[in-house]
Amino acid sequence: MTEPKPDEWLLEQGLEPAKLGLRNQSDVKINLDSPQTADPNETELQLRENAEEDDPTFVVQEERPGWHGYVEWEDYPDKKAKAHKRFLRYKFPPPPEFQLGPIPPTNPVLEGVRWKLWHKAIGGALENVPEESWETVLKEKHSGMLHLLQFPYNGEPPKGLLINDPITPNELHFVRNHGGIPAIDPSAFDLRLDGLVNNPQKLTLADLQDESKFPRVSRLVTIQCSGTRRFEQIQEFAGEGDEMINAPWAEGAISTALWTGVSLKKVIKYCGGLKDGGKHLELYGADSYFKGGELMNYVVSVPWSKVKANEVLLAWEMNGKPLPKIHGAPLRAVVMGYIGARSVKWLYRIKAIDTPSRAPVQSREYLYFQQQYGKHNQLPHLGIQIQEMPVSSAIMTPWQKEVVVHNGHIEVTGWAYSGGGRWPERVEVSADGGRVWYMVPVENMSAKHKWTWRAWSVSVPCDHEGWTELVVRCWDNSLNTQPMEVRQSWNWGLHVTSSCHRIKIYSVNVSREATRKRLAEFEARKESFLPISRPTEFRTQTLEEYNKVWEKLEPRDVDD
Repeated sequence: MTEPKPDEWLLEQGLEPAKLGLRNQSDVKINLDSPQTADPNETELQLRENAEEDDPTFVVQEERPGWHGYVEWEDYPDKKAKAHKRFLRYKFPPPPEFQLGPIPPTNPVLEGVRWKLWHKAIGGALENVPEESWETVLKEKHSGMLHLLQFPYNGEPPKGLLINDPITPNELHFVRNHGGIPAIDPSAFDLRLDGLVNNPQKLTLADLQDESKFPRVSRLVTIQCSGTRRFEQIQEFAGEGDEMINAPWAEGAISTALWTGVSLKKVIKYCGGLKDGGKHLELYGADSYFKGGELMNYVVSVPWSKVKANEVLLAWEMNGKPLPKIHGAPLRAVVMGYIGARSVKWLYRIKAIDTPSRAPVQSREYLYFQQQYGKHNQLPHLGIQIQEMPVSSAIMTPWQKEVVVHNGHIEVTGWAYSGGGRWPERVEVSADGGRVWYMVPVENMSAKHKWTWRAWSVSVPCDHEGWTELVVRCWDNSLNTQPMEVRQSWNWGLHVTSSCHRIKIYSVNVSREATRKRLAEFEARKESFLPISRPTEFRTQTLEEYNKVWEKLEPRDVDD
């Protein structure tokens, strides 16, 4: 008889899926080994066997005085090629397994070892960027932030602080970075406008802030990452697992601020407008971005139709204060109602082009695939480029799997948002998994604005006890609402969890006399009510009480 493995039961029940092998029932050979990849536990650079000699003359240098952490890649294809060649000399560890394996109970949750090693490998001006960026995080962000990824920094505020104010304080605004955090001297800054514009320009920050040239604009705008509530999709099925691309965001990758700057439409007009064929504006960020062994600047695009509607702001101020470094100082884009990835930080160039950007972030990432497309068959042209964010909402309190003791009503709080210039018109909450819905009173919702979320609170009737499920859904002004189940919005890239947010809680209703009496007995006996999964130590009914009850009941069984 074969001795069972110690973890056999865990494997059989799918409790340690990262350790499962592959059950190949086909006639195709499947490779399961990656000799080009370093050991997952390796934290030091490893050269490949027979690695080519490095070019000692290739040293990555900063481009301009006063622009610390900025390296120009897009203007220099040869430099990109040299960077790619240098990366080929090394083995880098794979992403950490945080979907099929347990998510680390740490803060930061994930470290970003590969991204740090990429910076060490390229060296020069980028070698110390990870450490410098973390120093900026500690200086500019609230001490209570949840650090999902140390580098490149991804962080969200805790639920208890997210909706205290409809306008998010700067230090609590979520951060989703794709590279390091440049430090650019505002007096040394200029913005380059070229491509299919009639009169290419270079404008200083002082030029942009000159109200005789450009009218100043302030807008309340919610920015939402497409990864908001990604954790729910991970719980349903594993998907793309790069820790930077798809960090395990909860409900906090959304924030609202008052942004001040100038409409990009006015700046394009100052440049003489677009030439024939100019239909998209490509936005360049000064951060260096790694993708598939290549090195580039962060580049995406927005359509001219969006800019023409005065829905793209070039902002230098956030909530009445100069833009923090971590949020893109001295200048960033704020693309209203779009996925946060389009609101480029450390903006230094805008290029008018004829098609959507072919840069990797636009053409290969932030794509919404049909559910059956996954690791083996996703082709970029088959994905929908995510632009406007759909209607969504989330419960902030109670928390998942909390025991809630209440008097027949459960107090629930949360946020609701819809992109594309739509707004939450109605929010509904259910205490029974989505069968009966209660509308959030209008007076319990924060003010209505075209480009922002609404915070809300409601007292929901809940007579029943035991495990139940709180659910929230939002209706926007176009009567769009949310899919009921996370499976209906699941996709391989783990983007846009637009389904109704569901929170399982254990309901204890003390408006019921029997419940109140039983809780008093727990208190009198000094027995903890938690954890609820632990059997009650004292007998809840004596044998005499039990027999007395059965004297009044029908027999348990019948004779005929």
